[in-house]
Amino acid sequence: MKQRIKIILVDDHPVVRRGISSCLTKHENLQIVGEAGDGREALKKIKELLPDIVLMDIDMPQMNGLAATEVLRKEMPQVKVLILSMHSQAEFVLRIIQSGARGYVLKEANPDDLIKAIETVHSGEVFFSPEVARLALNQYVRGGTESSQNQLTSREKEVLTQIAEGLSNKEIAWRLGVGVRTVETHRERIMRKLSIHSVAGLTKYAITRGLVTLREEIRIPA
Repeated sequence: MKQRIKIILVDDHPVVRRGISSCLTKHENLQIVGEAGDGREALKKIKELLPDIVLMDIDMPQMNGLAATEVLRKEMPQVKVLILSMHSQAEFVLRIIQSGARGYVLKEANPDDLIKAIETVHSGEVFFSPEVARLALNQYVRGGTESSQNQLTSREKEVLTQIAEGLSNKEIAWRLGVGVRTVETHRERIMRKLSIHSVAGLTKYAITRGLVTLREEIRIPA
């Protein structure tokens, strides 16, 4: 008998996990071995249960899916991550590729496409929904010139990165050798250009665009 593919579901919505589980358990070659509601819990479960495939959402509390995927790429590269999310923006797709995920399927995809994606990734290949692959290719061909990130000046990107690292306006001002008011002005311009009006939103933006990498101390929980 063909060995079953062991899967862990990672999504912060129990209803979504239940729906995916119901879909996958109909297939004898697939086995749901665990579930998690955020990135940190996922890393712990993955270390304990050693799945073949992780179906990973992006937007979650504690640690988002891309951050968790980056940890897995470094510490458990044998575990293959398949992103399952609603984001279809080209910038997200490129960030997903950079994180080390082996594929990306939109949550609105047909169940048969999800099964195909799991089997394809398990076989060692990559899988991206056609519409997602098209977005990534178009963005690559354009060289990302239409990216909202490129609306920011180099100094604004520097300020954004330090905001995402948790520094206060005063600390950023000291690091850059400028006045606090100057930093406040940069912050206001960044928020206006990106249409993001909270520190949490700016942090999320910086992470998904690769402006901020994981701190070295983040490891898979023992």
